[in-house]
Amino acid sequence: MRMPEPNAEVLARRDELVATLRTIVPGEGVIERDEELSVYECDGLTAYRQKPLAVVLPETSAQIAEVLGICRAFQAKVVPRGAGTSLSGGALPLADGIVLGLSKFNRILEIDYANRCVVAQPGVTNLGITQAVEHAGFYYAPDPSSQIACTIGGNVAENAGGVHCLKYGVTTNNILGLGVVLLTGETVRLGGRHLDADGYDLLGLMTGSEGLLGVITEVTVRILKKPETAQALLIGFPTIEAGGDCVGKVIGAGIIPGGMEMMDRSATEAAEAFCHAGYPLDVEALLIVELDGPAAEVEHLAARVAEIARATGAVTVRASSSEEERLRFWAGRKAAFPAIGRLSPDYYCMDGTIPRHRLPEVLRRIGELSQRFELRVANVFHAGDGNLHPLILYDANQPGELERAEDFGAEILKLCVEVGGVLTGEHGVGVEKRDLMGAMFTDDDLKQQQRVKCAFDPDGILNPGKVFPTVHGCAELGHMHVHRGQVPFPDLPRF
Repeated sequence: MRMPEPNAEVLARRDELVATLRTIVPGEGVIERDEELSVYECDGLTAYRQKPLAVVLPETSAQIAEVLGICRAFQAKVVPRGAGTSLSGGALPLADGIVLGLSKFNRILEIDYANRCVVAQPGVTNLGITQAVEHAGFYYAPDPSSQIACTIGGNVAENAGGVHCLKYGVTTNNILGLGVVLLTGETVRLGGRHLDADGYDLLGLMTGSEGLLGVITEVTVRILKKPETAQALLIGFPTIEAGGDCVGKVIGAGIIPGGMEMMDRSATEAAEAFCHAGYPLDVEALLIVELDGPAAEVEHLAARVAEIARATGAVTVRASSSEEERLRFWAGRKAAFPAIGRLSPDYYCMDGTIPRHRLPEVLRRIGELSQRFELRVANVFHAGDGNLHPLILYDANQPGELERAEDFGAEILKLCVEVGGVLTGEHGVGVEKRDLMGAMFTDDDLKQQQRVKCAFDPDGILNPGKVFPTVHGCAELGHMHVHRGQVPFPDLPRF
């Protein structure tokens, strides 16, 4: 994996840069000791590691603006970081750059029930937002498996999803406003507390931008009233293809469950041993389907889903009989990733999205790839929206296995694109999928995307080496540089 060559001048001026940063963020706000930097050398994609030049932990937006100004003056690269749960290497540091840690931005600023929204700093955890409003009967819908740890700022950067994204949408469908510090030092507001904003969709542009365009300092999220009733069905199938067929038929019948998740036998067995959720262990595929809404509607739809499941070959159908049992069904699914640690010392978590009707075919071909690369795979995925998370099992201590796992993963992602899907559903591109972008986009497509980055980051210091397989200079792309005090969209509100 190639990363930008370190800037020798920046490395030579390290002590000067660190001293200057300390004038902005004093005390323990700047980390420079080698052993302490090890904590930040990777994110959830642990196969790649690089210690940063330094880590800065600001506490205010003003400090972030000044830090960015200093880095721009030194031409030091900047990698924004939330909780470090990214699985695509989005927060992988650079040797000649700082990590801008946002862990101290961890407060909920306002809860506005009248407008059904919460204003939070980016370091607030995903689950923390729901916990702050659940006493009033509200919740925040997107719920990634890592929701206990991942932060809302990181969710915005990667456009995270979750097990309930089929009905309620991913992050971009559930945020109303952002506060963003630009590289020029200005802090701008995008959106607000209203449902839609006029003009360019800059809120949508920033969501999923992976730290390449600015630093998120405030997020306004939409909260929902908790459904009157929710019931989960555990449905077992003799083949994973039959489970995939059921998914397509449920959606085709006009039923949109609150969540629709599938695990293959390996993942089911590991999750059951880890959580004791009550999963059947004699099936090749386990489908969890949750219906929510008024009690009469839930009862009717649950019966229809059970009927469709049996018609597509289900050998077991079990409905949750209490809220505790429903949560237990989901606990196993949400713990599937760590549970796989029982099966293998290492695993490579993939993320690609395909059209739902191609599920049976893609799952069959993943099985064929598993035999070809001689590596086991456990399939865990958001079945309802076609977002696959194959977990490739390998042992990094065995020579060549990591490389085979990466090649296996690349073939899965190219397969997703081949059948009409995309390279990522929620984990982002980062460094993991960067060199596969050409499988989905033409060179002209990628150049146009980089022109957008140039409008925000003409010096190319915000999270470089991510997303784009080939980096073109802004001058080469025919873009005029933006100078401090001249933001790319001058009519945006400042604060």
